[in-house]
Amino acid sequence: MFDKTPFTLTQQVAQLKQRGLIIKHPRIAEKYLINISYYRLGEYWYVMQSDKENHTFKPNSKFEDVIALYNFDAELRLLLFDVIEKIEISLRTKLIYHLSHEIDPWWFQNFDLFNDSKALVKTLSNLENEITRTKDESIKNHIKKYKDDKRFPPAWKSLEQTSFGGLSKLYGNLKHTVNSKDVIAVEFGAVNHTYLPSWLQSIAVIRNYCAHHSRLWNRNIPGTVKLLSKPPNPWITEPNNVPKQHEFSKLYVHMCLMRYMLNTILPRNEFASRLNNLFEKYPNVDPNALGMKPKWQEEPLWK
Repeated sequence: MFDKTPFTLTQQVAQLKQRGLIIKHPRIAEKYLINISYYRLGEYWYVMQSDKENHTFKPNSKFEDVIALYNFDAELRLLLFDVIEKIEISLRTKLIYHLSHEIDPWWFQNFDLFNDSKALVKTLSNLENEITRTKDESIKNHIKKYKDDKRFPPAWKSLEQTSFGGLSKLYGNLKHTVNSKDVIAVEFGAVNHTYLPSWLQSIAVIRNYCAHHSRLWNRNIPGTVKLLSKPPNPWITEPNNVPKQHEFSKLYVHMCLMRYMLNTILPRNEFASRLNNLFEKYPNVDPNALGMKPKWQEEPLWK
């Protein structure tokens, strides 16, 4: 039975020191621990422990390195959130534009266009909740003006309310006979509908980690992605630098796909320089924990 009692800040610092973590300034450490919980920071010092059972630290493990690692991860989340925002807005725009023209403005509630009816019901239920809660004036005015129309507001209004996850599910659930599914894939450099759904699903997962301030550093990303054998746009030329399937759980391959998609949306973006600057700012961070490849900055994808 669990019987541990909560420690005071002073006790937390004392325990870390007793276990071998070097803490030069205990009072400063306490200030960090009152703002960033012991449990959350533990995700970053875990790799510094030589004995995971007794939680003893490797020689020369420093509290300041834990904080540096934590700050690196926080800045990485902000960077990726910014990149994902651009991909999300582009995906939303493409879905609205192409499918509204190919089908009609209410294509997203047309069950004939989708493979999985149950999944669509769930997506529409979530969308209805978002529309009900929204304070967006255009939605409220539409519902007031067209109160006898029991359909959702048209795609260009409704889909502004849904999440990246909802958008990726709508796209992935579309039948392959819908022409816009391939059109959108081509516009993202994905050639056809075979590859893009897995890219969007992985990005949606990472977006949720960013939104909930969860650790990205040294984290296994669930799911898998399909890589193009001959991408039409700049990719990775060094064969050893192309991520292998056993490396798909690392963040690097997913950042490569974000960069690849971002290059089609905003060719002159600063993703590569900002990511490189982040590693330079925190030289003690091990790039291998993210699955980074040697001289990744020199690949055509990142230039």
